[in-house]
Order: sequence, then C-alpha cells, then structure tokens
Amino acid sequence: YIALGGASTANAIGVEAIYWNPAGVARSTNAANVMFSHMLYIADISVDYLAVEANFDEFGHVGVSIKALGFGDIEITTADNPDGTGQKFSPTFFTLGVTYARMLIDRVAVGVNFNIIREQIPRAGATGLAFDAGVQYIGLAGIQGLNLGLSMKNIGPPMTYDGSGLNQLGRIEGAKRPVSSIKLDPAPFELPSIVELGLSYDYRLSDLGILTVSYLFKNHNFAADENKLGFEFNFRDQFFLRGGYSLGLDIPSDYDYIFGPTFGAGLVQNFGGLQLSLDYAYRTVEFFNTNHVFALKLGF
Repeated sequence: YIALGGASTANAIGVEAIYWNPAGVARSTNAANVMFSHMLYIADISVDYLAVEANFDEFGHVGVSIKALGFGDIEITTADNPDGTGQKFSPTFFTLGVTYARMLIDRVAVGVNFNIIREQIPRAGATGLAFDAGVQYIGLAGIQGLNLGLSMKNIGPPMTYDGSGLNQLGRIEGAKRPVSSIKLDPAPFELPSIVELGLSYDYRLSDLGILTVSYLFKNHNFAADENKLGFEFNFRDQFFLRGGYSLGLDIPSDYDYIFGPTFGAGLVQNFGGLQLSLDYAYRTVEFFNTNHVFALKLGF
C-alpha cells in the first residue's frame, strides 16, 4: 500500500491492514495470513516488518506484528573523544503489536492494535504503550464499491528515557560538595499520533479487472497534514499496477516535505490451498536515496 502513496485506510484488507487500518483485517477471505516486508529507507536505514493473522470464526481475527528499524553501526563519541572512541553501537527500535478485528455487521468492520514500543541505545532506553483503532464502512450510501475508512494511530502516554547513561560526573553549582555522580532528568516526549480519514472506489472494467481510486486525509500532531491519492489496476486478481502521490498541506517555510510520487506492482498466484503474493513499491525522496519496499505474503 506504500505504492498507493499510503492512501489505504479505506481499502486495506487482510494482514497488511494491521499497519494501515486494523479494521481491514476482519475483511480477509483466508483462514490465516503471514507477511514479511523489507524497506530500504533513507540514510542507510532499513525497516523490517513481520505480521501474522488468523480467523477464529465468530470470535473474529487475531494478529501479531513486529516492526524493527535497522540503523547499522554508529560510531561512539564522547565529550573527551568527539571524533570517536573506535567503538560502535547499533540502536534498537521496535514495535510489537497484538491485533483484534471483527465484522460488526456485513458492512462495518472494526479493529484495534495494542503496541509496545521500545527504543534502546547504550545504557539508556525508553518503553512506551500505544494503541491504534480503526473502522471501515463497505458500500457507503448503498453504493457498491464505495468504502469509507477512519483510523487513529499511535495513541498513548509520553515516553521517557532512563538508564545509567544519564548519570554524569559533575558539581552542583553553589554547593560546597566534591564532584559526584548526577543523574540528568530527561524530558518526556509525545508519541507522533495520527488520524486518517479516507475513501476508496472500485470500478469494474468489464472482464479486464478493477480500477481502484483511493483518497486519504492525514492529520499529524507533529508534522504537516497531508492529502494522499492512490490508483490500483487489478487484472483478474493476478497482476496489480499501482501509483500514488502525497501532498503536504500548509507546509511551514522551514519544513521540507521530502516524499514524492510512488509506484509499484504486485503478483498473486494460487497453488492449491496456498496463495502467494509478491509486491514491490518505489517511492521517490528528495535529498535522500529512493525508497524500495519488497513484500511477501502467504495466505492459507
């Protein structure tokens, strides 16, 4: 769905919907799904994502997911060695989530994610809790193919770093005491919460397939709002071509919106009771290398 510019909250379905809108998990037609994706992000950063979901009939769908950022090795610097100590470290940033979704009625799907967030650097780290919630309405206003989606993501209390790395040797100003260990008091930081509202429409092109047009408005609490537009051509549920564009709104003069048009393709093949999906997405980026996303999905 990155190939659609991220305009996916109304039309994300199955295990991929855990990330985009958990309500869409309930619309999966398979008994179980598993997916893995690898993104080559900016500044030599990679993002790996693994998700599994299963249908438990009337109880609903349950899923588990993990997203991890890879930063590679970073040189350790200190006040005494600003050019580096010769040692390296690699930060650990990951999100582990549990998902529940179900159909309330035949036209309304709801879903929630409960996430644990962990950020770790040498001798300091932070742990946070957050949730995502979403709803999808299928056949809006009685129009077949017109879908509405609403999602809230990353809602939770502030996070605060802690650990022995916050202890520094120093002397309290005005105090007649020798140099001692002083613990720095880090400021808590808010989670980057998001609210998304989207529409999608599926138009059948006779026997050729389906053309889907999707739109999304994205509200950030720490960044410029965005309008997103996506297109997908589905050729007989076997081959997919995708494109999208994201446009920042009311961007301040000192804020650079770096992401540009997106493109992608997908292939789906059935082997008896196994459904294999391969997807690729390409996102243009200003100032940095282009993003590439590779995804593999298995349906049972």
